[in-house]
Amino acid sequence: MRSMPTQPGTLIRPMAEADLDAILAIEQASFSVPWKRDHFAHELSAPYSFPFVAEHAGVIIGYVCLMSLFEEAQILDIAVAPDQRGRGIARLLMDYAIIVAREKRAELLALEVRSTNSSAITLYERCGFVRTGVRSKYYEGRDDAVLMELALL
Repeated sequence: MRSMPTQPGTLIRPMAEADLDAILAIEQASFSVPWKRDHFAHELSAPYSFPFVAEHAGVIIGYVCLMSLFEEAQILDIAVAPDQRGRGIARLLMDYAIIVAREKRAELLALEVRSTNSSAITLYERCGFVRTGVRSKYYEGRDDAVLMELALL
């Protein structure tokens, strides 16, 4: 998989094991129930997983984990370092995930997002995703998950 230059000094590249400490710090700052190291290690080795990071000046500032199998791809996890939010990094990661999903010949890209995460929902809608359903009390038995999809054809 290729690396993609983005904004000056920012690079989107495949995730590596050496990135995991930085990724875990972002994950823990971003989610009430964060993924553990084993989740990310699995993504690095799974044949249908395509995790990548946004790096600026040698520092990991965001990441996304994409899974693509047959005609469907899915965003499993995405986050940006709190001090880097609002700078378009999440959009760069989403745009790259869409490119990779299309390269893998996926016809549909799906994700789920906490219903209270309005900034993420707005980002996904700007990327062309549409709401397709709700999983009631999906997160910790409290918050609903909004299901969203993007047709890639």
